[in-house]
Amino acid sequence: MQKLNKSIYEGYKQYPEKILQFGEGNFLRAFVDWQVEKLNQEAGFQGSVVAVQPRGSKKIKTLNEQDGLYTLFLQGMKNGHPKSEHMIISSISRGIDLFSDYQSFKKLAAEEELRFIVSNTTEAGIMFNEEDRLDDKPQQTFPGKLTAFLYFRYQAFTGNSTKGCMIIPCELIEENGRKLKEIVLKYAALWQLGEGFTNWIHHANTFCNSLVDRIVPGFPVDTIDEITAALGYQDNLVVVGEQYHLWVIEGPDDLKDELPFAQAGLNTLIVDDLAPYRTKKVRMLNGAHTAMTPVSYLYGLDTVGETIEHEVTGRFVRELIFEEIIPTLDMEGLTEYAEEVLERFKNPFMKHYLHSIALNSVSKFTTRNLPTLAVYVRQKGHLPERLVFALSALLYYYRGIRDGETIELQDNPNILSFFEKVWSGPDKDMYTIASTALGEQQLWGSNLNEIPGLTKRTAFFLGMIHERGMKQALEECCIKEVK
Repeated sequence: MQKLNKSIYEGYKQYPEKILQFGEGNFLRAFVDWQVEKLNQEAGFQGSVVAVQPRGSKKIKTLNEQDGLYTLFLQGMKNGHPKSEHMIISSISRGIDLFSDYQSFKKLAAEEELRFIVSNTTEAGIMFNEEDRLDDKPQQTFPGKLTAFLYFRYQAFTGNSTKGCMIIPCELIEENGRKLKEIVLKYAALWQLGEGFTNWIHHANTFCNSLVDRIVPGFPVDTIDEITAALGYQDNLVVVGEQYHLWVIEGPDDLKDELPFAQAGLNTLIVDDLAPYRTKKVRMLNGAHTAMTPVSYLYGLDTVGETIEHEVTGRFVRELIFEEIIPTLDMEGLTEYAEEVLERFKNPFMKHYLHSIALNSVSKFTTRNLPTLAVYVRQKGHLPERLVFALSALLYYYRGIRDGETIELQDNPNILSFFEKVWSGPDKDMYTIASTALGEQQLWGSNLNEIPGLTKRTAFFLGMIHERGMKQALEECCIKEVK
């Protein structure tokens, strides 16, 4: 069977490379690159994406073998009816392997028509590392790579103010654009790149805060054989996403002309303030995802759909949303949005694996769930039981064992090393484990032991999970009437 490439796809077109994309993973391909495809088809954008990898090189190699082509399946409710459809996405022109072909990355910076930079390196990706250097090939961090790229562009066009970029990060942290710009400026100072470059960053480039929303389970590992047979070609980059999508970009009005999303019929909004959109989505949808993951996975389930449909875990998630998350939010339409979120979680077409959601769970819990916990305690004067149970389950998840088998944990090596030390040794009691983990400010941004009662309650839940197993612990601690 032939592999998907431009020789077997009649719709292949090559457009000028207008977008640099940091990330080649499932989400960006099912969200941003799909939207670029729609812009090309429906709004005359005529631009393509160059993808570079934040981490390993395997997917870049596969992407180039397929000439940037891949099949996207969109499955879920559309116009009130369940719908599954697929299309070949051709908006990626190529991938650049930063480890073997850094020169092409540098050369891209001098391309006249390059205008936009997008990224999705997870919440842990927007970080500063003082060990990064301009002459590294590549730098260790995404912001380090971005700073180097912008400096190459500044040099290539001798500081021309019309050659700056519109930078739209998709990482789910608050004010992602502003924080990314701050780190770029820190690198500019560290690397002594000069006042001219700093001024060019400020005046020639725009860093937009943005919010993304589409559930993307990714590669359909369970059904790929049937999919391949139906497609009639081999595609090693098939990706599955839901029908629903929302992209909110806090940017200037002229961005509407440069990226005519409305003309392409896309649910992408250019707004003055995305804070209300972000708070509702991150706290409720992403917060529920992150909270359910360690609980349900250790319960013995594997997907979001199984979690929501299960009598016990489904009730846990619903009560978490309605009794602990919604009360901390002050805005309209929360009940309707919550029901919509739960319906999206139930999407019958999708298998969204909890293990894939668990990537970088610590930074996700910090961003998505700790604000809810803090507001709840401030408003109610006591702890949110289900959210604390989810935090306890998260700590237990990083023990790295489910039903006697090793969990392949995915996180920053320093975080994994920390939890390995926390859980090692035969005689540690759960209070010591809880206080050590909660007190590590580099994980949470603060000492969580300072929240009244949290350490004791977390230790209690950890003990229940350890001694009785997740199923009994969850049913005894959270499913019965909370006192």
